[in-house]
Amino acid sequence: MSAIQQASSQTAASAATTGVTAKKNVEDSQDRFLKLLVTQMKNQDPLKPLDNAEVTSQLAQISTVTGIDKLNTTLQLLTSDVEDSLSMEATGMIGHSAFVPGTAIKLEGDSTVAGIELAQPVDHLKVTIMDSAGIPVRHMDLGAHPTGISTIPWDGLTDSGAKAAVGNYTFSVNAKQDGNEIKANTLSLGLVNSVSSGENGALLDMGELGLVSMSDVKRVF
Repeated sequence: MSAIQQASSQTAASAATTGVTAKKNVEDSQDRFLKLLVTQMKNQDPLKPLDNAEVTSQLAQISTVTGIDKLNTTLQLLTSDVEDSLSMEATGMIGHSAFVPGTAIKLEGDSTVAGIELAQPVDHLKVTIMDSAGIPVRHMDLGAHPTGISTIPWDGLTDSGAKAAVGNYTFSVNAKQDGNEIKANTLSLGLVNSVSSGENGALLDMGELGLVSMSDVKRVF
């Protein structure tokens, strides 16, 4: 059985269990309320019986309680469906590369790429690549760039034209529009190796980039 098929089976089982549990909780609440009302009616003072208004009020309360329970049940099922859908989506990302927030850039061959995310277009973009000691090895003036996510290629060369050594580097970005500095989010490219469960949903194991939340993924390749 494939990982996706296994995840699908687990998803179906989880949804069924959630539905049964939620339904039982609703029924238990109704039973408790009705038992309390019947007990109250059995033990009422014959000289001061419950009036119709009070009984009607209590019946309305059980209707309200039931409605709230049903709403909670629906919300639980919807939440479960969303979480299961995200888990399936995360499983499908295994083996794919993705852009996530970071400043790391790894050179394994003749060239590599990083990424940036801009909230507005800029007319000047400068990228500086640094070695593991933080010493700049390459400065790239890339001109104008549009809003959104852009791929930043590095040909693996230093400022002197020499080939940079294979290894781990970092990069920084300076973006300006009409002379004003604009915030640019740096993105690192990594491979999704596996998926695990976290407190707030699925976590992607991206090797040297660490564990990354699904919500941090900016683009998948």
